Amino acid sequence: ADYAIRRHYPDISDRPDRYLELFRRVRDAQAALVARWVLVGFVHGVMNTDNTTISGETIDYGPCAFIDTYDPKAVYSSIDRNGRYAFGNQPPIMQWNLSRFAETLIDLVNPDDSEDAIRQLTNEVNAFPFHYQQLWLAGMRAKLGLVKEYPEDLDLANGLLAAAEGQGVDYTKLFRRLATFVRGNVAPVRELFDDPAGFDGWIDGYVRRMALEDVPDARRAEAMDRVNPVYIPRNHLVDAALKSAESGDMAPFDRLSKVLATPFREQKGAEAYGEPAPDGFGKFVTYCGT
Repeated sequence: ADYAIRRHYPDISDRPDRYLELFRRVRDAQAALVARWVLVGFVHGVMNTDNTTISGETIDYGPCAFIDTYDPKAVYSSIDRNGRYAFGNQPPIMQWNLSRFAETLIDLVNPDDSEDAIRQLTNEVNAFPFHYQQLWLAGMRAKLGLVKEYPEDLDLANGLLAAAEGQGVDYTKLFRRLATFVRGNVAPVRELFDDPAGFDGWIDGYVRRMALEDVPDARRAEAMDRVNPVYIPRNHLVDAALKSAESGDMAPFDRLSKVLATPFREQKGAEAYGEPAPDGFGKFVTYCGT
């Protein structure tokens, strides 16, 4: 623990509560990491405790993937047969991992009173959902082009996802095309929905929420484009690049890597890299050796 503090959080080395603060730092770093995953549709795939680090990172990215269609239950890893590490389950799984880390710190937090240590650490573990939600919501405000904080923002963000679930909506395109709506054209985002009735109800609330801020539409849309990517590592493109690389052809990988280097700017000739998998692609399955 002392080594980890010296290496990753040296500013707390002399604090009397440094071991409890170590937990807080790791918790907050992991909350920020998972929030950023979820905001861009990333699925780690194998969130075991041994893949969760004190530095606030994770390792073992073999089974990772990005969602195309929004689905909280999306699973890609071949070993995740019960959906433990599904896209929407990543925040509570990280909290579970952190609780295992907290158990290792009991004797350090209070060597003389384990019950007191357990109480303190339990309080910090239980604070994870709040910290995660605040970070995720801040990111969602940015994705929606909102610059101020209002109490209804959480319901607004969750309402959009509820409207998208089960509608075949491409998660990445959804947010990118919301900027097109802000610029005055609702058709491109509306056509993503199999049945846009739920989205139509949501958009009215979105318009009212935007009206609470004195932000020009063009500036809002530009800000949205800076945080909502055009391109992600689409699973079918990754699969094609890997298969070509196995046969000695690195060109598809090189092209994909070049496009992904500037994911927020539309690139001439790269339209195919922003499209979801074709209907015949089938279910994408990842492996620890991918």
